[in-house]
Amino acid sequence: MMPVSLAPIGEILYIKKIKEKDKALEFLHRLGCIEGEAITVVSKLGGNIIINIKGARIALDKNMANRIIV
Repeated sequence: MMPVSLAPIGEILYIKKIKEKDKALEFLHRLGCIEGEAITVVSKLGGNIIINIKGARIALDKNMANRIIV
C-alpha cells in the first residue's frame, strides 16, 4: 500500500483507505473517491497529481494525494 502521490503513472490501482475526516472526506466521496474504486494516475506536475476516476479527471494537490492510500 502507498499514497497516490507515490503511485506509478498509467497503472490501474484501487483505493484501499482514505486518511481524512469530516468535510475533506465528504468532498472526496462526492468526487467518487471511495474505498474499492479504481483510479489511474494520469500525470504528476509541480506537486499536483491528476487522477482518472470513473471517467473523470481530477487534480489533487500533494497533501490531498498523500491521504488517499492505494
